[in-house]
Amino acid sequence: MKSQTKKISESFTAMTELVLPNDTNLLGNLMGGNLMRWMDIACGICASRHCEAPTVTVSVDHLTFQEPIKLGDIVTINASVSRTFTTSLEIFVEVFITNIRKKENRKSNQAYFTFVALDERTMRPQVIPQAVIETDEEKKMWEDAAIRRELRLLQSGRIQPSEATLSKNLLNS
Repeated sequence: MKSQTKKISESFTAMTELVLPNDTNLLGNLMGGNLMRWMDIACGICASRHCEAPTVTVSVDHLTFQEPIKLGDIVTINASVSRTFTTSLEIFVEVFITNIRKKENRKSNQAYFTFVALDERTMRPQVIPQAVIETDEEKKMWEDAAIRRELRLLQSGRIQPSEATLSKNLLNS
C-alpha cells in the first residue's frame, strides 16, 4: 500500500553530469535543450520517488539561461518537492556548476516543474502522498507554490481572473 504522507527529504534528488563535447554547441557551451532534459530527468525522479508511481511533466515555470555552462564543467542538479496537491506536485530544481580548473562553484539556473502521477493500469491521474513539511524553508516554498499554481491555472485558462484570489491578495498587499 502506498503512503498517505511523505517527508520532502525522502524524495530529494541530486544528479551530476559532466559537460562533454557532444553536449555543446559551436561555442563550447552546453546546449540549453540538454540542460532542460537533465533538469526534467532529475525532477521526474524526485516526483516519482515522492508519488511512488510513474509521473509525467505537466509544465515548466520560468527557465532562463543566466550564463553559459562550458565544456568540462560539472553540472549538479538538485530537485526537491515544493508542494503537493491532489494528483500533482511542484518540484523546485536548482542547477550548480563546478569548474575544476578555476576551482569555482556557482548557481546557474533554477525552475519549477509540475508533474502529475499516473495510475499504471488506467493511465489516469492518481491521488498522491501529501508532503510532510519539516523546515521553515520547506514551509515558505509550500506557501509560495500556491500562488505559482494559481498563476499557471490562469495562464492555461483553467481558472478565470476573478477566481485568482491568492494573486489578487498578493498584488493588493
